[in-house]
Amino acid sequence: MLKISEVAAEKAKEILKAEGKEGWGLRIFIHGSGCCGPSYGMDIDEKAAEGDQTVETNGLKVFCDSEAFASLTDKEMDFIKTEQGEGFVINNVGGTAPSCGSGCSGCED
Repeated sequence: MLKISEVAAEKAKEILKAEGKEGWGLRIFIHGSGCCGPSYGMDIDEKAAEGDQTVETNGLKVFCDSEAFASLTDKEMDFIKTEQGEGFVINNVGGTAPSCGSGCSGCED
C-alpha cells in the first residue's frame, strides 16, 4: 500500500487549503510508462470515483484507480526541496528501484 510521509501530507493539505478545497484529496494516476515502470501524475479531486481505492494518512485523502493503486505497493509519496526546486515524489521503499540496464535517462543502475 502507498505510504504518505508526514511532510507530504502537510504540504498537500496546505495546497488544498490555498485552493479553497479543504477536505478534498489528491488523485494519483499513471501518466505514462517507460522501461523502468510507470510515471505518475497528480491532481486535486473532491471525492473518489467509482472503483477507486482511497488511502488516508495524516488527514490527507489520496484516490487511485485500481491500476495505479496496484503499482504503488511499496512506494512512499514524499515532498522534497532541492536546489532545482520542490515537489512531490514517489519513492520505492520496499527494495531497489527498477533498472533496465540500457542506460536510459529514467533508469537507475
